[in-house]
Amino acid sequence: MTTITRFAPSPTGRLHVGNIRTALHNWMLARKAGGRFMLRIDDTDAERSREEYVEAIRADLAWLGLEPDGEERQSLRLAKYEAAFEALKAAGRVYPAYETAQELELKRKIQLGRGLPPIYDRGALKLTQDERAAKEAEGVAPHWRFKLDHDEPITWDDGVRGAQKFDAAQLSDPVIRRADGSWLYMLPSAVDDLDMGVTDVLRGEDHVSNTAVQIQMFTALIAAQYAAAKMPRFAHEALLVGREGKLSKRLGSLGCDAFREKGIEPQALVALLARLGTSQPVEPIAERSALVDSFDLSTFGRAPAKFDDAELERINAALVHQMDFTSVEHRLPEGMDEAGWHAIRPNLSHVHEAADWWRLVTGPIEQPEFAEDDRAYLAEAARRLAWGDDPWHALTNALKEATGRKGKPLFLPLRQALTGMDHGPDMAELLPLIGEVEARARLVRAAA
Repeated sequence: MTTITRFAPSPTGRLHVGNIRTALHNWMLARKAGGRFMLRIDDTDAERSREEYVEAIRADLAWLGLEPDGEERQSLRLAKYEAAFEALKAAGRVYPAYETAQELELKRKIQLGRGLPPIYDRGALKLTQDERAAKEAEGVAPHWRFKLDHDEPITWDDGVRGAQKFDAAQLSDPVIRRADGSWLYMLPSAVDDLDMGVTDVLRGEDHVSNTAVQIQMFTALIAAQYAAAKMPRFAHEALLVGREGKLSKRLGSLGCDAFREKGIEPQALVALLARLGTSQPVEPIAERSALVDSFDLSTFGRAPAKFDDAELERINAALVHQMDFTSVEHRLPEGMDEAGWHAIRPNLSHVHEAADWWRLVTGPIEQPEFAEDDRAYLAEAARRLAWGDDPWHALTNALKEATGRKGKPLFLPLRQALTGMDHGPDMAELLPLIGEVEARARLVRAAA
């Protein structure tokens, strides 16, 4: 059976780092099995869904290199949900309920006050036909619930969490349809998974109780309408937390746009999130194939996965240091060639910093004030500067012999005079880029 995974965001906002991790792991699961990764836009909430967010989701996945093999939109599949709803209603698995939000909240408070779990009491099932007719005569439109089967425990072998078992009687019958006829998450998601042939549902552990409910929903749908379909496998990964070990609102706002603004490379984000929360080391791996080959749900842990900005920056810098000129040429400042990139690259944490370092070559630079003996030394350097294949080492060797200087007194004044900085790129690579005329002019100016 072809492995089919799906990423199903709601277009009510931008993707955040937790969504990105879920999308990545579903993409990797499909790619490792040679299967298909599907994008499903869960846009049944017409009031909150925005087309601009649909476009942003597509753009973010493209930036990350997570191109889907197909796309579906729930807003175009409403007839499918209607048919499934009618089939479940005919099978006695859905029922109308008339409580208002306030009435349900009061019930929850009473149950909690009695030390009971706040589970829906199935009060709607106790209504007589006349009582239901009276409600509707009053203009009370029902919402609809899926009726769970309390006779059998709900079990599954979770790809991350192992054997799972739920008592259906300890779960509320979920609302699947609002009084205005619009759909909630549960039923459309199950219908789509069966209809699209999804074989593996990999999502956050906050969906574990949803899965327990949906397993019964899958079973009921297969019996009522999808006889040839199979229930998907389920895996629930630990949620992301901040470096301090707590769930953070900040993680909910960290999206691709924020990472792009900071100069984070997409491959750095992928390398970090691919293994975050697993027993495998997080490494600056640029090759997607290597990450895909090592992807294994058995390495995923139960502890919360800690997202650390410092670790992302470390990975990003390491990957920038691996990038060849052709991959970044279009992002570099005008005039910067392959030699310039090679000289400056080891000093970068982000590609956009190349422009700042390139000013050491193009100028102007601001030189420090030099002591009298250093000015004399730099005047000597200007006289001894000779151009060839390796002008830096030729100059420093000549100065060492002529002045007796070595170590920091030999090298630092030269670097300061030529770049205006105490540190930076390898001078043996940088000096040829500055050029003989400009280098001598800088040394003469510093000596003055």
